[in-house]
Amino acid sequence: MKRYRPVSLKSVKSYSLCGRKSKVSVRSLALPPEKGDTLGDFFGKLPDVLAARDFRDAVRAIVSARKQGRPVVLGMGAHPVKLGLSPVIISLMNDGVITALASNGACTIHDYELALAGHTSEDVAAELCTGTFGMARETGQGLNRAINRGIKQGYGIGASVGEYIGRGRFPFKERSIFAAAYALGIPATVHVGIGTDIIHMHPEADGAAIGKGSMQDFRLFAAVIADLEGGVYLNLGSAVIMPEVFLKALNVARNLGNRVEAITTINMDFIQHYRPTENVLKRPTSGAGRNIALTGHHEIMFPLLAAAVCEEMG
Repeated sequence: MKRYRPVSLKSVKSYSLCGRKSKVSVRSLALPPEKGDTLGDFFGKLPDVLAARDFRDAVRAIVSARKQGRPVVLGMGAHPVKLGLSPVIISLMNDGVITALASNGACTIHDYELALAGHTSEDVAAELCTGTFGMARETGQGLNRAINRGIKQGYGIGASVGEYIGRGRFPFKERSIFAAAYALGIPATVHVGIGTDIIHMHPEADGAAIGKGSMQDFRLFAAVIADLEGGVYLNLGSAVIMPEVFLKALNVARNLGNRVEAITTINMDFIQHYRPTENVLKRPTSGAGRNIALTGHHEIMFPLLAAAVCEEMG
C-alpha cells in the first residue's frame, strides 16, 4: 500500500483580499427597521442578495411592463382564493396591473362560493367518509348553469362565470375575481380537466359544454400569450394545470409566427415544483427571456409583491 505524508502549506499562493471579487459588500447589507418606517422604507432596507434581489427584480419587471403598456398575466390555482387573496387580485386588476387572468376549474368553485355564501373550502376528509364531499347543491347547480348558459352565448367558462355572478344576486359579488374581470373587460380563462372539479359530480354537468368552454378559453389564452412580448407571466400556486397550459399556449403563439421571446416569467409557490420550474421558468425563457422563482406562503408573499408594485408605480 502506498503511504502518504501530510502536505506542507509553506508554498501555497495567496492574494490580496482588497483585489478579490466578492458577492456581498457593505452596500448590500440590510438596514435595521425603525419605528415609523413606511412600507417603502421596509422594501428599501431589504438586503440586496438572493431572494430579496429576486423580489426586487420581479417588482421592477411588473412595473416596467405596465409602464411600457405590456401585459402582466396572472395564472393561478385555487389556493390563492382559498387563502383570502381575491381582494388583492381584484385591486391589481382595478389598478391596471393585472391585464389577464387564467386559472384551473377549482378556482371558479371557491370564487363562486365566496360570492354566494361568503365562505368556501370544506373539510374534504370528513365529507369523503360519508360521500357528501363536493355535493353542495347551490355550487353544483349554479356553476353548471352558469357554464351551460354562457357557452350558448359563445363565451368561454371564465366569461360565463363572471357574467353570471356579476349580474346575479350574489351578496358578496364584490369579492369575485371573475365578476371583476368581466366588468373590467379583462380576459379571464378557465382550463379544466374533466373529473377534477366537484361540479362534475352533479347531474347538471354537461361535458360537451365544459369541454367547449375550456377549449374556447384555451384559444383566448393563446391569444393573450401571443401578445406577451415585453410582458410578465406570473404563475401563482399552480403546480400542474397552468404550467402545462401556459407551455402549450406559448407554443401555439410562436407556431403562428408571433414573437414571444423577451418575457419575464415568475413562479410563486410554497415549494418550487418540477412543472413550474421547467414549463414556466426555464423552457419559455431559454432564449431572450428571464425567470424568477419566489418561494414562500401565498398569503404573505403575494400581498407583499402587490404592495411593492403599488409603491414602485406610485
